[in-house]
Amino acid sequence: MKDPTIIFRALADPTRRQILTALKENDMRAGEIVEMFTMSAPSVSRHLSILKAAELVSERRDGNSIIYSLNAEHLAICLSDFISAVCPMEIIERPDKRKKR
Repeated sequence: MKDPTIIFRALADPTRRQILTALKENDMRAGEIVEMFTMSAPSVSRHLSILKAAELVSERRDGNSIIYSLNAEHLAICLSDFISAVCPMEIIERPDKRKKR
């Protein structure tokens, strides 16, 4: 599994979260993603690189275009693993310590 800090750093930025949300609906060409924002293409490319390094998106070539896809299963597994490590069952199922009167 990827280092969770890489994933959480990738998720920390609102632009990257917006890209992930858009990719949830459909795979998108890099140019389509750039059109979603007022920032420069190199800036969007940097965000995509961070998402790719965190394995939250994958890319494939189609002629001269790069098409990005959401790796939703990888995201779900990483978040689940983190939550399981931080909130193990024995913590969730701890007995009620309030005293009954």
